[in-house]
Amino acid sequence: MFTWLREKISDYIIGYLQRPVWKYEPFSITSPQILERHLRPGDVLLVEGNQRVSNIIKYLTQSTWSHAALYIGPDQNTPDASAGAALSLNLIEAEADGGVKCVSLNKYKHFNTRICRPASLSEAEKQQVIAYARKRIGQQYDMKNIVDLARYLFPYPPVPVFLRRRMLAIGSGDPTRAICSTLIAQAFQSVRYPILPTVTRQCVDSGSAKYILREIYHIRNYNLFTPRDFDLSPYFAVIKPTLESGFDHTAINWGQTTPYDTPDGSDAE
Repeated sequence: MFTWLREKISDYIIGYLQRPVWKYEPFSITSPQILERHLRPGDVLLVEGNQRVSNIIKYLTQSTWSHAALYIGPDQNTPDASAGAALSLNLIEAEADGGVKCVSLNKYKHFNTRICRPASLSEAEKQQVIAYARKRIGQQYDMKNIVDLARYLFPYPPVPVFLRRRMLAIGSGDPTRAICSTLIAQAFQSVRYPILPTVTRQCVDSGSAKYILREIYHIRNYNLFTPRDFDLSPYFAVIKPTLESGFDHTAINWGQTTPYDTPDGSDAE
């Protein structure tokens, strides 16, 4: 009986957290067609979500981005029972309601997005990253830990800034893997590609120079990775499709001018 009740409560919490918020307003949408023109396999697509849980993740991480997906390229053969045969399934993501699945770029056509590209991966390594994520398609995460889920019911918990990231890793960690970007972090860590590693410095006696500081990189716990980390990482380039397409500010067709458009504040003639 307690198992049944726990599952019901968990299902209710998931449903509540995934409802859209009415005040979401996208400011700069890039169409799926333009995104696909500039995306490359192995890129990470960051999304500013509009769900209740999205707002909480953005608050806890102090970031615009609440979700991350891995671009795998145009693909018609990736298994996904929920998608139509005509859709090109080109993103792998992990979510609370469906585990790891493949979706279309069209899913995020009404959201603000950002492309983050690994800077030095070879094509073979990119395929390894994609293969790692592919193998996990269909995995369902255990969403029955109410303690894990309940932490998202408080939109603005009174938690110091330095502890907010760890709020995402309370409990068993299974809901964390489903809600946050840890699947993608694990995929890149499988080829030892850094995102935001922990760096320690060690003094080494080199003989000629008495002491030399050597930097040693350590892989961080994947449960602590958030979508913001790919944006902040010095090892991922931010790709902006508008600029990549050859942006020219002189080609913009501005509307009627206002007093704020002229240096002296007067109306333009």
